[in-house]
Amino acid sequence: MRKTNTALSYLWVTAAAVLLAFNYYIFIVQNNFAPAGINGIATMVQYKTGFSIGYMSLLINVPLSVFAYFFVQRSFAAKTLLFSLVYSAAFLLLQQSGLSAMQYVTYGHDTIYPVIISGVVSGVVYGTCFKNNGSTGGTDVVSRYINKIKPNTNFFFVTFTLNAIVACASLFVYSEGGNLDYKPVALCVTYCFISTFVGNQLLKGTKTAYKFTVVTTHAEEIAKDVFQLLHHGATRLNATGTYTGTDRSVLLCVVNKHQLNDFQTILLKYDGTFAFYEVVNETYGNFVYSK
Repeated sequence: MRKTNTALSYLWVTAAAVLLAFNYYIFIVQNNFAPAGINGIATMVQYKTGFSIGYMSLLINVPLSVFAYFFVQRSFAAKTLLFSLVYSAAFLLLQQSGLSAMQYVTYGHDTIYPVIISGVVSGVVYGTCFKNNGSTGGTDVVSRYINKIKPNTNFFFVTFTLNAIVACASLFVYSEGGNLDYKPVALCVTYCFISTFVGNQLLKGTKTAYKFTVVTTHAEEIAKDVFQLLHHGATRLNATGTYTGTDRSVLLCVVNKHQLNDFQTILLKYDGTFAFYEVVNETYGNFVYSK
């Protein structure tokens, strides 16, 4: 089973790399804005010199993957290298494919639409890679390394700083005739925000739930109601109040999103009860009920 899961994670990373190549080819390279990270720098280099993003990505990400192998984590490095190789190969093939009719070219008008689409697609790619212990290379590797040697460093602050440099650089790269054009900066910031938001939502997973912690003198009654009405079990702990010294019971129970109000309604029936709930981003496994 573990080998199957490992192979599947590599397949997900491969699929994400191909998707990002299509994303850049169709929505980004022809619309004069730089996306996030190292690939944003590669996009600006291609815009100014014609040197392909595919080759630039290899020149940057292969050494970074080797670095990550020795100084970050081997599995992470292997998947990052796989992503970089597949992404570069797919993008170079697309450039030679004669599929330019597929590209969404706005000619400077309504560029916000390809930015939104590409931001969403990139967010899916980032989330898929992170969920499978991989990355798209570039700033992801740098941020992961900094976070490893300095655990208290905020990962997103490092990424934001690097992306801010790309956004500022795009102000000068895409400006023509000596006049500063702030539109590429706004597009870069918008892209970064959308891709980060979508990536974070994907990382939170689809199994969001609510964990209730209930301190009560009616543990048996509440547990019975929860089981009969919501079809959930609960874990019961014994506790003692530090202020009154009174013995209480603590119930721990995770319920689905649509059962939140039902659980609160159950609690309202019992006095001497205190409760709070927290959002659970992902749940794993379950207990099998047997008589």
